[in-house]
Amino acid sequence: MKSVAAFLVLAFIWFCSLLAFADRVQGQTPVRAPRTADGIVVLTGAGSNQRLAAAMGLLEDGYGRRVLVSGVNRQASREDIRYVSRAVRRLYDCCVDLGFTAADTVGNARETADWARAMRYEDLIVVTADYHMPRAMLELNAVLGPAGVKTQTYAVPTRALKARDWWRNPAAARLMITEYSKYLAILIRELVLGLGPRDDPQPKTTQP
Repeated sequence: MKSVAAFLVLAFIWFCSLLAFADRVQGQTPVRAPRTADGIVVLTGAGSNQRLAAAMGLLEDGYGRRVLVSGVNRQASREDIRYVSRAVRRLYDCCVDLGFTAADTVGNARETADWARAMRYEDLIVVTADYHMPRAMLELNAVLGPAGVKTQTYAVPTRALKARDWWRNPAAARLMITEYSKYLAILIRELVLGLGPRDDPQPKTTQP
């Protein structure tokens, strides 16, 4: 009986935490313009077209000097990315860097740190999907925080997750639960690492 009671308590805590995570995701969409930063980083993934368009819009409006597109598919060309982002040719040619090394969110963090170090940037706007933002910021702050790089978020909304009854939509529920599970795993990892000494990351310098 004790094991069953313990399981039920853990399940209740997990469910309540999921609801809190969902509420955080639904509140991620930007309600005001960000403050001007040194650079803008957009993390690719599902729905990349909207993320890219949002990042290029910020660049065009002068919120950053350059954009890093992190995690670009190695088979994509610069012209492919310009086309889907609908970027102005003049700005795209002069002020957009493509990162091809990141294969996941951990890679995004490392690629972003390398770029910020190479550009000598100390303040970044991070653009990604609303559901991905909590986990992305955990990974990014773990690398950028010790380096003194400040970040601010600019989340791109996911329509299916904005509905109050998102849990009635199987695809939306699966996405929310999967992302929450990934976020929880990273959060536990960071809490465990925080119990002991942790080396400061030394990102290598790369050329844009």
